[in-house]
Amino acid sequence: MIDYLLFAGRILLVVLLYLFLFSVMRTGIRLVKGQRKDASIWMLDLEKGPKNLRGLHVDLLGPIVIGRSPSCDVVIEEEYVSGNHARLSLQGPSLVLEDLGSTNGTMVNGNTIYEPVALRDGDDIQIGDAIMRVSRK
Repeated sequence: MIDYLLFAGRILLVVLLYLFLFSVMRTGIRLVKGQRKDASIWMLDLEKGPKNLRGLHVDLLGPIVIGRSPSCDVVIEEEYVSGNHARLSLQGPSLVLEDLGSTNGTMVNGNTIYEPVALRDGDDIQIGDAIMRVSRK
């Protein structure tokens, strides 16, 4: 009789363990789905600029540095572009553009920026002669 009780206890313990693991997995899946649904993807597209960048399209999933240096994420080989010219970074749902002390400055919608600026859907960024548009999916 005691053997049946121990066996039933083991079965119950295994069932409870599987239920617990299933609920943890379901919660994790819901969290991942919720992040993907709420998060919008920012995109950067070249509107005007050098021939070697024509058709440039970048999905912004993290910070990117734009400049003339080969170590930059987006390389613009023009004389008016500094080595590390500007940085785009995600801060929560916002996309922020920061000039990295460039010589010739960075412009948003035709205005030179002097401090980090939160961008909106459809804003134009000008670095040297390159004009790029940011948008959201």
